[in-house]
Formats: sequence, C-alpha cells, structure tokens
Amino acid sequence: QVYLALGLNQSEIDAYFTGPAFLAWNRMGNLRGWAGPLPRAWHLKQLYVQYRVLERMRSLGMVAVLPAFAGHVPQGVLRVFPRVNATRLGAWSHFDCTYSCTYLLDPEEPMFQVIGTLFLKELIKEFGTDHIYSADTFNEMRPLSSEPAYLARVSSAVFSSMTAADPEAVWLMQGWLFQHQPDFWQPAQVRALLRAVPLGRMIVLDLFAESKPVYPWTESFYGQPFIWCMLHNFGGNHGLFGAVEALNRGPFAARRFPNSTMVGTGLAPEGIEQNDMVYELMNELGWRHEPLDLARWVTRYAERRYGAASAAAARAWRLLLRSVYNCTGACVNHNRSPLVRRPSLRMDTALWYNRSDVYEAWRLLLSAAGELGASSTFRYDVADVTRQAAQQLVGDYYVMIREAFERRALPELLAAGGVLLYDLLPELDGLLGSQSLFLLGRWLESARAAATSDAEAEQYERNARNQLTLWGPSGNILDYANKQLGGLVLDYYGVRWSLFVSALVESLNSGTPFHQEQFNQAVFQVERGFIYNGKRYPSVPAGDTLEIARKIFLKYYP
Repeated sequence: QVYLALGLNQSEIDAYFTGPAFLAWNRMGNLRGWAGPLPRAWHLKQLYVQYRVLERMRSLGMVAVLPAFAGHVPQGVLRVFPRVNATRLGAWSHFDCTYSCTYLLDPEEPMFQVIGTLFLKELIKEFGTDHIYSADTFNEMRPLSSEPAYLARVSSAVFSSMTAADPEAVWLMQGWLFQHQPDFWQPAQVRALLRAVPLGRMIVLDLFAESKPVYPWTESFYGQPFIWCMLHNFGGNHGLFGAVEALNRGPFAARRFPNSTMVGTGLAPEGIEQNDMVYELMNELGWRHEPLDLARWVTRYAERRYGAASAAAARAWRLLLRSVYNCTGACVNHNRSPLVRRPSLRMDTALWYNRSDVYEAWRLLLSAAGELGASSTFRYDVADVTRQAAQQLVGDYYVMIREAFERRALPELLAAGGVLLYDLLPELDGLLGSQSLFLLGRWLESARAAATSDAEAEQYERNARNQLTLWGPSGNILDYANKQLGGLVLDYYGVRWSLFVSALVESLNSGTPFHQEQFNQAVFQVERGFIYNGKRYPSVPAGDTLEIARKIFLKYYP
C-alpha cells in the first residue's frame, strides 16, 4: 500500500517480493523476486491471518512484535525518485544479482524517514501496537562501510523512523550478524550500531547463544537488553540433535555475567517439528533458578510424553541424552548425512556421538512397544529413532560403496549399492509414510491449501518443493532445508543415489574416471525434475509404524 501510494507500479512491486517460501530472506534484504510474484490473494489472506494471530496473542497476554522498515527498497523507488540516495548491496550467499543485490537507502536520505514512518503508521492504524518492532538491516549483508559513524547513522535512521510513528517504540534486533561475520563486526562496529539507540530502547536476540554467544565479547551488548536464545535447528532439517549441557548451563551463566543485561530466554529455530525434547527442555529452563539434573529430568520426560513409566524407554532416553543430544563445542546443526546430500566421493560421515548409543536406544524403545504402543507420541518417537538409525546405516553403506569403488571391486560395489537402493531406502520411505508428520504430501498439500486458484496452487507447491531441495534456481543453497519425508526419500534422495551408484559402476566397467562435475550436471536435471514432476503424494499415513520399524530392526540392527 505504501509503495503504491508513493507512485510505484504493480510490476515494480512484483519484481521485488519473493515467493512465500522465501519471504523471510526478502525482509532482511537478502533476496528479491525469486519464486514470486506474490498474488493479490496472498496479501489479502496474510492480512486476515495477521488479524487472527494478533487477536489470539493479545488475548493470551502476549506482546506482539510488528515488522518495521529496515531501509531496503524496490528498484522502482529510483524511478519515482530519481535523485534518491540509495546503494546496491552485494550478492547474498550463492545467489547473483538476478535475485539478490537489493537497494539500501542512505541513512541520511530523507526518503528513509518518509517510507519508514509511513509504513509503521499504516501498520499501527491496521493492527494497533504493543510498541515493539523488528528490523534487520545487515543480516548476512556486509555494510557499505565499517566506519562506526556510518553504522551509528544507519541505526539511528531505523530507530527514528520508528519513533516518528510511535514515540514509545522499542527496536527488537537479531544478533545473528555479529557472530556470522565476526571479521567485520569488531567491538567498535557492534558498539556503534547498538549505542546509537538510547539504552533500553533496543532488545537484542542473542540468537545462537547455546553455541556462539555474543554477549560475552560485547560487554553484554554494551548495555542494551538481550534475550538468551537457543537456535538449535537450521533449515527445518530432520535428524536427532541437541546441545543439552550448553542449554542447561548457558542461561544461568548469562544471568551471572558481570553487569548482565539479559532479560529473558528465547527459542529461535529455523524450523520446528523435530527433536521435541530439546524444545521442552529449553522452555522449562526459563522457569528454573539453576541447572537441572538432566538424567533425572529426561526420565520424567519419557514418562510424561508416553503417559506411563517404562524402564526400557527411560534407559533409551538417557542413552540419547548422553549421545546424540549432547553435542559440545561450537555445534552447528545442519544435517550432513550422506542420505540428504548430493552424492560425491568426498562426503563427511563423522558424527559427534557414539552411534552404538542410538542403536541401543532403538532396541530399548522397540522392546517397550508392548507397554507403550498405544501412545501416539511413542509411535512417533519409534519412527524418529528408527529414521536416525537408518540415516547412520546409509552412511555405512556409502563408505562401503566408496571403498569398493576405490578398490575397483565391482561385485562389492553392486552388493552394497543394491542393498542401499533396493531395500534400505524403500524401507525408510515406507516407515516415514506411516507417520503424518513425516509425509511429503502433508507438506505440499498445506502449501496448496493457501491458494485461491489452480495457478496459485502450482506456484505455492513449486515454492514448497524448491525450498526442500534446490533452494534457489540452480541449487544455490542446495539441500539447506533437507527433510526426511515419505515420498522425498525415494523420489529425490533415492533417485540421486541410484544415479551415483550407476555412474560408479559405469566408471569401473568402462575404465574411465568418475568426474564429479559431469555427475553434478546430470544429477541437477534429476533434482530440478523433482520440482516439476507434478506427482501428488499421500497426505494420509499408511502402514503400522511399529511393524515397519521392527522389520527394519530385524534386518539391520548391527
């Protein structure tokens, strides 16, 4: 509405906004246009959803955060205001300027205040306000200058455009940028950005505090209040993971830090619907005065989760707690399993935990099926732990395939490749298909359900498929948001593995070397083909999770 009122035309606005699956990165100035344009109906539906979300939040006494203007603008602004002072930022991640390199207004450009204030006034008129606003100008985007004075001016411009619309405004900012580009964000730069806003009128999210906290090296954000956040998950990846010791100690250490300005705890995952235990634990820590006895806590957790006590289930959870959930050091949870990565001869199979602990937890959980099998959370956990065991096994078969290829042992390569392609992956796909939370169909149908026409449904489905796989037009951030879903395992990961094994067999048969670059070009056609295959996948689970898991266990338990 603001851009139209300023004189931009619809096509200029359409060229700016991304498709629905990539809007978060559009808001932070990383991307523009990719997978768009947004249909008119999308805007109307979002407006309606926003009303309902805010109404519910406020009825529960929650403080709602509204988005503010961070300074990024469509290129059309330069046509309407040819003398405006705006500069193109660099390309983001692995994108080029086709869909990246957004324009950022100079902090002293009068239009910065005009657009920022107009936008916030419109927003407040529409939704009311709780006086807290989010804006991220430099999230993973290198500022044009490292001069502290320049950074202070940008900060000041963002904050004044808020206070001109709401004198009580408080700015909520993600602190991710400071640990993401520490070479740029030295203490002088961090201080300039934060202290240009009056103390207490900004709240910083220490976004990845369980792994790379920023408060210790910034004197507690130089006096600005901060929230100690657990990030935990990147890309909504499946895969058992946690850093429970760091979670259990971190918030209490931050409270005790000299002159600490910590005002709360938070959860900031990129995706949820995985590792429920970690979120349960983090939410509980906000109510505690001191760290928990984790082994005791997880024993009680299993009982609460399944509605009954089981010695075997409790032992399984204590094993998971000490292994897969206890990553130490600077842990970054991107699932790197060969299962969900584009195959090559140089894949990483290292784990941060003892894999036999997961296999033993798998055995123990299945042994409790007699007493706990009626619990839906138990069946989900059996599927999840079996999935983790299968993920580990895929890594083992990959190593066998690679070693057989390197020894030029064709029969062994065919045997290991055959088990992986014709048994293990289909079994895993069937297991995932028995639980609704692990269905590709559910993911795609929920995207289609937001549409008001067939054309919109197609666009939203392509957005959903692209985010899971190529993450961009050409695999720009390939497999960043990988998921282990029934349908995806066979038709995407499985097809890639099939192509890889065939290429290795062909190489041994013909005596020609395997060329990764040629394989990448061939496999890209498969990956892109999945986005456009038009196939509808079941959105209702099929099969008995416990039976399928038991069958996989009897065949594969090491």
